[in-house]
Amino acid sequence: MLLTLVLFLGSAVAIYVACEYFVNAVEWCGKHMNLGATAVGTVLAAFGTALPESAVTFTAVAFGKTPQARDIGVGAAMGGPLVLATIAYGVVGLALWLNQKKLKRADHAVRTNAKRLAGDQLAFLAIFIVKVGLGLVAFAIKPWLGVLFLAAYALYVWREIRSEDAGDDEDEDELEPLKLKPGNPNLFWAGLQACAALGVIAFASHLFVGQLEAIGHFAGLSPHLVALLLSPVATELPETMNAIIWVRQSKERLALANISGAMMIQATIPSALGIIFTPWRFDATLMVSGAVTAIAIVVLWAMFKAGKVDSRALTAIGLLYGLFAAWLVFAPHFGIG
Repeated sequence: MLLTLVLFLGSAVAIYVACEYFVNAVEWCGKHMNLGATAVGTVLAAFGTALPESAVTFTAVAFGKTPQARDIGVGAAMGGPLVLATIAYGVVGLALWLNQKKLKRADHAVRTNAKRLAGDQLAFLAIFIVKVGLGLVAFAIKPWLGVLFLAAYALYVWREIRSEDAGDDEDEDELEPLKLKPGNPNLFWAGLQACAALGVIAFASHLFVGQLEAIGHFAGLSPHLVALLLSPVATELPETMNAIIWVRQSKERLALANISGAMMIQATIPSALGIIFTPWRFDATLMVSGAVTAIAIVVLWAMFKAGKVDSRALTAIGLLYGLFAAWLVFAPHFGIG
């Protein structure tokens, strides 16, 4: 048990340090590619940190030899968006709230491109509704529809790169020196640092999830609870760490854009893999997770649409995950779920 705790804490620290290197490198990559702050967060950072869990989903659904293995992949495709829409946004809100004095803000307002993020939430919600709807029906050509989800993500990336706003480059001059080569931050060294950091993040995340499952076993939690409650939180840890680092650097635009972009990936790529390689049928638990995710997205959309993003309100969004956790824990005692 002591070794498990050491590995658990060590892997968490490794993820945070690697994320420090990753966000530093990805900002320089974005600068060399002439991308604004929002696209750096929604496309480069989000795609990079989503690669490990997307690889896990692909392995589970494409090469899993048992129905249980494929169920894990489908659960990951639903659990990822739930965690991002609740806990990740909640952590950013809390970090902004706690750093209000350091950020020299007179109120709890969050500086971000609210209109653009509102559009992202609406696009995500539309895709998510289709994704959940497909989990309720069975028909012969369903696997072919997975290709449409991949096309939807490609369209999203195209739109993000082409629709940079004038205020997006506000933080460009605040780039910290490239950690790997401070005196020579060219695209090669920035890309090398980003890839190396991603390798560490992938390995440390895998180790972190393994230790988390072991801790759940020691605590007497069922594998079902660990898989649906704890593992999704662990697999989305890199995105959450990125957001915390950017908040600490007073770059909440990048932090929120990273989560928004990661959500779009989770709504499309893992879903496409699940639809192509599995029957993609939902039970009551997956439907409840989908409902909580949809509620969180509607609240976020309304907040961004109004242009009044408040750190305290973002923090409260994270509490919605508690509703899902409570249902998952107590529903079996009432003969449901």
